[in-house]
Amino acid sequence: MKLNVDLQHNPKGLWNTKMKILHTSDWHLGQSFFTKSRKDEHQSFINWLLQQVTRYQIDAVIIAGDIFDTGTPPSYAREMYNQFVVDMAQKNCVLVVLGGNHDSVSTLNESKQLLARLNTYVIASTAAGSEQQIIQLKNQDSEVGAILCAIPFIRPRDVIQSEAGQTGLQKQQNLGAAIKAHYSQLYQQAVAVRESNKLNVPIVATGHLTALGVSQSESVRDIYVGTLEGFAADGFPPADYIALGHIHRSQIVAKKNHIRYSGSPIALSFDELGTHKKVLLVEFSQGLKSGEFETTVSPIEVPVFQPMAVIKGDLGQIQQALLDLPSHDSEIPTWLCIEVQIEDYLSDLPQRIQTLSQGLNVEVLQLRRQRNVNRGSLMQIQQETLDELSPIEVFQKRLEMECFDGDDGQELRTRIQQQFQNILSETEDPEAAK
Repeated sequence: MKLNVDLQHNPKGLWNTKMKILHTSDWHLGQSFFTKSRKDEHQSFINWLLQQVTRYQIDAVIIAGDIFDTGTPPSYAREMYNQFVVDMAQKNCVLVVLGGNHDSVSTLNESKQLLARLNTYVIASTAAGSEQQIIQLKNQDSEVGAILCAIPFIRPRDVIQSEAGQTGLQKQQNLGAAIKAHYSQLYQQAVAVRESNKLNVPIVATGHLTALGVSQSESVRDIYVGTLEGFAADGFPPADYIALGHIHRSQIVAKKNHIRYSGSPIALSFDELGTHKKVLLVEFSQGLKSGEFETTVSPIEVPVFQPMAVIKGDLGQIQQALLDLPSHDSEIPTWLCIEVQIEDYLSDLPQRIQTLSQGLNVEVLQLRRQRNVNRGSLMQIQQETLDELSPIEVFQKRLEMECFDGDDGQELRTRIQQQFQNILSETEDPEAAK
């Protein structure tokens, strides 16, 4: 029987730990956040992570996909990635980098052979072949401590061939079955490697996908593997731990403690601020019987390297919230998302917010109008009949529900109004439009 527990601390002497893995994912190096670079944040996180590798005597670090934000990352992001690999090699710690849906297969593969000389395994795609996805992870004593089924983001063309005449449901079922079969095949290969080498070690699997029933955030771009929206947890093999990436919130999958998303190390969107960022320390210890392992998952909270906040309310509430922002001993400004609740349209809203924030150590990166501010107008529309409203009145009421901030927004509003007026004129008087 395999035990899976979730502890913040593992008291010394409780188990004779054989393997320590640090699970992280979704770094998105090179991300531009409302035109702001995340370079300093990412570098601070990497420095912190290297400290954790030393502090906890980590044997292997797994990055479960999306090391980069785009397929063509800026040069500084590549340099940061390469330097991290060098620093990890100096710590006698294995590094495993898995390709995600944001990563370019060719970009990751271009340095794969070179990085292999630095104790780093790069698995960019499943097209690499199943033999390259089975890795014997060694601990700091140079002993095999675990066998890894290193599965990156699975592209449909790598696991299935499309057939003509299939319905959408058949395609979805076939793709789900193909992904499940891929996991099963690799797991069986890992078992065979373990048995042939007479190793008494745990088996770990990875993945970069959307598991059914998880909580996403705005920064997550939905993965639709073919027509597959999500992968059922019962499709994973009976590995001792499954390290997943793609979802940016750290969470357990299907109430199974050994199937985890580590989440992104920094907030990649404002709606991720409600949860703490983490990396996961995974430890394996010998159980009571041969082939039985106890898996301990201990979340390690990542410090906040860039202050960010969301402020909501009317202008008076926003002014007070700005004054109440917690101070921090740093010259780094707090990045803000401000959602304004107002009953009437204000063409000078950006200027008003700028005035309210003047002199404060903040930068407003996102300014929104709350979508529910026109409830009164909506109720009025519901009470009125179409006979009581002209087409232009219906259109204007609908237009008031949208946000058109700034000069560009006002120009767009004017163009939409003009186009609607032209369409309306052609409809009411077709001859005049000729």
